[in-house]
Amino acid sequence: MADLYPALALGDALDPAQVKTINAKCESAVTKGQLVIFNTHTAGEIPSVSTAGAAATNVLGVALKSGSAGDIIPVGWIGVFKVKASGAITGGVLIVSGAAGVIVTVGANTFEKVVGRALQTFADGDEGLAFIYA
Repeated sequence: MADLYPALALGDALDPAQVKTINAKCESAVTKGQLVIFNTHTAGEIPSVSTAGAAATNVLGVALKSGSAGDIIPVGWIGVFKVKASGAITGGVLIVSGAAGVIVTVGANTFEKVVGRALQTFADGDEGLAFIYA
C-alpha cells in the first residue's frame, strides 16, 4: 500500500501540539519511530528505555528521536504517530508491540498489552499512522 503520509518521517507526530511526551534515557540504541519499553528507574534519574519486543507489557511510547546508550530522547506516549507495521493490520483495530518496536494486530491473550489503535490499513512493512496511548 502506498504511504498515505509521505510528508511525515517514521516517528513523527501528525500534530505535535497534541502529543504528550516524556524524556527518557536510552539503555541501548533506539531508532526513531520504534515503540520503546520502560526498563528501570533509579532514584534521582529519569527512566531508561529500550526497543520493545513482541507483545511487551511495559511499552512507554514511541521514540521521537534516535539515540545511543546513555542518550536522552523524547518519547511520545499519547498522540498520533507514524509507525511501522508487521503483518497486515486493518484500520481501526487495536494494536500491540511487535518484534523490533513495530506494531501488530492484537492477538489472543494480548489484550492487556494494547498500546493503541491503527488509523489506517497496513500491509506488512508499511509505515503509517496509529493512535498510541501507551
